[in-house]
Amino acid sequence: MPAVTVENPLVLPRVRRPDPARTADRPVKRVTQAHRQMEGAGFEIWRPFPGPVSLADSDPFLLLDQLGPRLNGPAEAAGAPWHPHRGFETVSYVMDGEISHHDTNGGGGVIAEGDTQWMTAGSGILHDELPTERSYRLGGPAHAVQLWVNLPSALKFTPPRYQAITRGDLVLLTSDDGGALLRLVAGDLAGHTGPGATHTPISYVHATITPGAQLSLPWSPDFSAMAYVLTGQGSAGPEQRLIGDHQLVEFGPGDTVVLRAADRMTGGWDALDVLVLGGLPIREPIAHYGPFVMNTRDEIQQAVDDYQAGRLGIIPADQMAPRRWS
Repeated sequence: MPAVTVENPLVLPRVRRPDPARTADRPVKRVTQAHRQMEGAGFEIWRPFPGPVSLADSDPFLLLDQLGPRLNGPAEAAGAPWHPHRGFETVSYVMDGEISHHDTNGGGGVIAEGDTQWMTAGSGILHDELPTERSYRLGGPAHAVQLWVNLPSALKFTPPRYQAITRGDLVLLTSDDGGALLRLVAGDLAGHTGPGATHTPISYVHATITPGAQLSLPWSPDFSAMAYVLTGQGSAGPEQRLIGDHQLVEFGPGDTVVLRAADRMTGGWDALDVLVLGGLPIREPIAHYGPFVMNTRDEIQQAVDDYQAGRLGIIPADQMAPRRWS
């Protein structure tokens, strides 16, 4: 998994292990296996939530999808053609490969390896996410995740906003002993602040933990805490609950998140790669219908009406024709 790497993590700022005499490790509340399904124009994803994990438990997050890791052959890559969103934010983080995107707010470009596209749909927007011409013609590795972050009712109609976070913007840190590489996308961690500007207070970390190493992260006791295993095996929490590929860990109360990589990896992986996520729960009613997430059914109906009337944006004329690269 390339993502963003460094030859020697020991040159990076260190996240010191919290003092166990003054902190409490968060226990593991539940481990859930992500389910597989097809999305968009025909690509497979792993989805840990929504599903067995309720929206109340994942609050303030609404959805997490993992694409890959996989190796596409020529003409195999697929994406998500033009579609609407309202009422939340989408965060697309690419670890391998590249994705082309456009939106009706004037945004667009390529999300390359290590980049993040942070799109605040807010009052409404249309966008697409498709393979670039190069990745479609030639194929190649693909690995990405998309996170949906809810917005409180007061911000459901905030103006759409786009943030392009390149690999060079990520805040790189390491664990106390240098056994883990941390990529801070958003939020605060041990006095360091990620580049993503968030409406809803959250923390978003991508950690690579070398075999046998342990990672202890200070975590706001007011935040929820989850860890999603992208690849590899290890354990979570003070009870060392075993975890592996495509599993989501929900943590209980406390102020330290503990993860440990297995001494030996299976499946060809070199390390335990996890996303560590958490945020301040919004605790408001949720009404959702496909790409719309609001607070009431009436607001959902209004979103559908606004979309059909073109009030969420108009696809640019030069983007209307189907793409044919074969």
